[in-house]
Amino acid sequence: MSTTTQSQFFQQLKKYYTFYTGGFIAFVIVLAILEQMGLPARWVGYIFLAATISLYAGIGIMSRTADVSEYYVAGRRVPALFNGMATGADWMSAASFIGMAGTLYLAGFDGLAFVMGWTGGYVLVALFLAPYLRKFGQFTIPDFLGTRYGGNLPRTIGVIAAIICSFTYVVAQIYGVGIITARLTGLEFQIGVFVGLAGILVCSFLGGMRAVTWTQVAQYIILIIAYMIPVVWLSVVHTGNPVPQVAYGQVLQQVTQLENEFNDPNTAKGAAEASARAAFQAQQASFDTRIAALDEAVAAGNGDAFLEAQRVEADSPADFPATVDALKASWKKSADGAKAKTGPVSAHATAFAGKGAEKKLLNDNPDASAAEIAAAQAEDQQASNIKRRNFIALVLCLMVGTASLPHILMRYYTTPSVREARKSVFWSLLFIFLLYFTAPALAVLVKFEVYNNLVGLPFASLPAWVANWQAVDATLMKIVDINLDGIVQLAEITIGGDLIVLATPEIAGLPYVISGMVAAGGLAAALSTADGLLLTIANALSHDVYYKMIDPKASTIRRLAISRSLLLLVAIFAAYTASLKPGDILFLVGAAFSLAASAFFPALVLGVFWKRANYLGAVVGMLAGLGVCMYYMVITYPFFGGVPANEWFAIKPIAAGVFGMPIGFIGVIIGSLLSRAPSLEIQQLVDHVRYPSLVNDIETRAT
Repeated sequence: MSTTTQSQFFQQLKKYYTFYTGGFIAFVIVLAILEQMGLPARWVGYIFLAATISLYAGIGIMSRTADVSEYYVAGRRVPALFNGMATGADWMSAASFIGMAGTLYLAGFDGLAFVMGWTGGYVLVALFLAPYLRKFGQFTIPDFLGTRYGGNLPRTIGVIAAIICSFTYVVAQIYGVGIITARLTGLEFQIGVFVGLAGILVCSFLGGMRAVTWTQVAQYIILIIAYMIPVVWLSVVHTGNPVPQVAYGQVLQQVTQLENEFNDPNTAKGAAEASARAAFQAQQASFDTRIAALDEAVAAGNGDAFLEAQRVEADSPADFPATVDALKASWKKSADGAKAKTGPVSAHATAFAGKGAEKKLLNDNPDASAAEIAAAQAEDQQASNIKRRNFIALVLCLMVGTASLPHILMRYYTTPSVREARKSVFWSLLFIFLLYFTAPALAVLVKFEVYNNLVGLPFASLPAWVANWQAVDATLMKIVDINLDGIVQLAEITIGGDLIVLATPEIAGLPYVISGMVAAGGLAAALSTADGLLLTIANALSHDVYYKMIDPKASTIRRLAISRSLLLLVAIFAAYTASLKPGDILFLVGAAFSLAASAFFPALVLGVFWKRANYLGAVVGMLAGLGVCMYYMVITYPFFGGVPANEWFAIKPIAAGVFGMPIGFIGVIIGSLLSRAPSLEIQQLVDHVRYPSLVNDIETRAT
């Protein structure tokens, strides 16, 4: 594409998407008017769902193509600005849109690890990978590995790693799609998953990367508008300032003051909270006693009889766990849930911040000896060190994982030139920053709303949004009067992190049309990322496995037919897995980053910057890094049967990449040094990728 043609194409795109943005805003205004005229809330949800998915389907149909370059890399003609928007949508998944503010709401400062890691990762993308991969050309990340290191084994390992990390990630997106669809339409979660799946497929099935790119630009516009409106509204209500990123500091001070009151038993609020926490402690002790009795019965060979006796005594025997192991797991979960309700409201809420053991000792025994206080202080110091280690490990894994995820790196194959790829990284980071800079403000403002307008309410006067979200998923929203005083205490409220953003309009008392818009924004975020991930998996299988290794003479029609068939199969399997609720969204996403960092980053970076890296090094490094990361997750994450006691240096499984990545580097280096240097042709390829040529690098190396 010539410079003039490219400029005309850019201007045309600007005009189209300007009209589109205005049309979306007008659509929301019309729907708000209809709601005020009596349109039921459920119909608002149906209209939002139908309108947005129809829009994405329309773009997908108009972008259908039978051209290989268009299907795999959008014809390499996506301008930097629009590729930045598409990358932003591809990047801001359900975890970012739905989970980021919720994580900050629940974890406070610790949640900033996600903001720092995910934004910092784009610095690594710009410095180490994006321009070099664009200059290399081709279609996929396994393409680079196969060509750079020679042979099919590095390519095959790259395909397997891409499938593992992308599938983990896409399950999280489809899980988010199920939650949003269920809330918008009132359907059951499992049905909502497959309804949302249809929205994913219509975007990518016919047009591949071409359709996904232009759909993602549209989705970014929806999701950023949807995210900003509620938080700006809350900021104006509570501070009078429409710039929440600047104004939320004064609200944070009020939140801290309220938390101090909740933690001070000498205040009315603190006394009520203490009563609720004491009730949860009693509940925990009761379940611990039952678990001990169950263990004794099993040891004596009476487990089945014990199970049957408990079933007879249960209030709802039809819902009673069917096996001894399931019963114990149920009781253990209840005991852990009660235990989680007994601590301070926040890590910053008391003068004993970060000093849990010392505080408990002095509360229980004001006359504790100096030796006892010193032991408690040592325990607190150890806890503080563990917390710090996990924060740093998570930031590192998220940064490196960002620079390693195949569905993100593939986006830089779509730009017209290396220069545009570099500019595209800048635009990507800017568009992502708009949301991430807002997430802390949203978390603080919603927490202030909950503390002021929900805590202290009579149970008989609970707002409608509580019941609405409890109906969607009781793990996301649950309020139980544990101390039977008829008043809501903070300890009695369970709010899942995945709920915060989606429920913000209802919490703030905004019209339901805003709730529908936010849900549509979350749906756009989840769909855009799911599209990119499914395309990554399907392309890796169809292009790298089928075309490159099985049938290099396959026709274009056959290649694209296989890619679409695989896309459909992977999507259905991912939807089925998501319907089983295999874990919270944030863990699944974090796991994908750790897996990508362990499998890809060492081989990619050393492949670009170290000529001596060779076939054996890549094979050993990728296998060792990925293997160690997966092994650590299996032995430590409960869903896989792991236990926290197996953690190394007390590092959580979400940051398993902190072990896999260095092993990957060591594997590449040692394997390369123990075997022959790569051929002269491959070393010349490294020079070609690393150093700029005198001609404009618009044409690619190969297709």
